[in-house]
Amino acid sequence: MSLNTIAINQQMDKFDGHQRVWLFGYGSLIYKADFPFIERCPASIAGWSRRFWQGSHDHRGTEAAPGRVATLVPDPGAVCHGMAYLITPDVFAHLDHREKNGYLRLATDIHFDDGSSEQGLVYIATAENAAFLGEASEQQIALQIASAHGPSGPNRDYLLALAQALRDMDRHDAHVFAIEAFLHDAGA
Repeated sequence: MSLNTIAINQQMDKFDGHQRVWLFGYGSLIYKADFPFIERCPASIAGWSRRFWQGSHDHRGTEAAPGRVATLVPDPGAVCHGMAYLITPDVFAHLDHREKNGYLRLATDIHFDDGSSEQGLVYIATAENAAFLGEASEQQIALQIASAHGPSGPNRDYLLALAQALRDMDRHDAHVFAIEAFLHDAGA
């Protein structure tokens, strides 16, 4: 699959006709909502784990030296915590551009802290996209993040902002926090 997924995402018609749609964010969407939203609240999705396995050629790295950013990988029994945003469909154009580097819109059940749930969407970069870097040790990921820099700034800023956002939500993510610890140990 191409690095640019805008056209593919524009074909998703699951929420056509909806006036409002819930969006689940698990990476920079937790702390950087650069789009209009109606409501925002902590939420989770089941069966997925957050992993820094997606390459960033357009925001936190370059074609020659990609950064690493979060995606979700299937993980039965796991729960991924993040932030849900109630948006209008006109926001999709902005989000499709923001998430164009290999991320696809997928329908998912979003679970809220009050016990309710709604079907919404999430952007996930699967192993089939050209920017997918795949599994590596947290130490190797930290070393790559320490040296990567792209148009949106240093890759380390993305990781550190995500780790802080998770702490602010009182949520633990062993993968994110291990990478953060290795990054600090490397003096980055």
